[in-house]
Amino acid sequence: MRRTLEGIEETLKDLLEKQNITLDNLKEDIKSLEKSFTLLSQKWNLELLYTLFFKNTVSFSGLKKILGVNSRTLSDKLKNLMKNGYIKRLVETGPPIKVEYTLTEKGRNIVLLALPLLYYSSGLALDKS
Repeated sequence: MRRTLEGIEETLKDLLEKQNITLDNLKEDIKSLEKSFTLLSQKWNLELLYTLFFKNTVSFSGLKKILGVNSRTLSDKLKNLMKNGYIKRLVETGPPIKVEYTLTEKGRNIVLLALPLLYYSSGLALDKS
């Protein structure tokens, strides 16, 4: 974890020095992240994204069974994640019609970026310095 945090700090310093990014630009970028953090912090969203990350593609009924969420909530969450570009809906014409969900590149990236945050916030990260 320490290496991850040091890597993030090094990247941030590099951006500020070499890319001519000002602190005001950085503040604007961080503010734009609020929408993503708000979306990800809503109940079921991270669970949905991580399920799709580990399972690759999953049907509606498969997600419902894995997560134990009701149909209405699941439908709303999937629509919201699709609207924001994190997942896509795959439809295979039948018979029977088959609908599955998978991560977009943006969804895959957000899962990978959230992993260190989840690990750190879980208390599993120990300061080994």
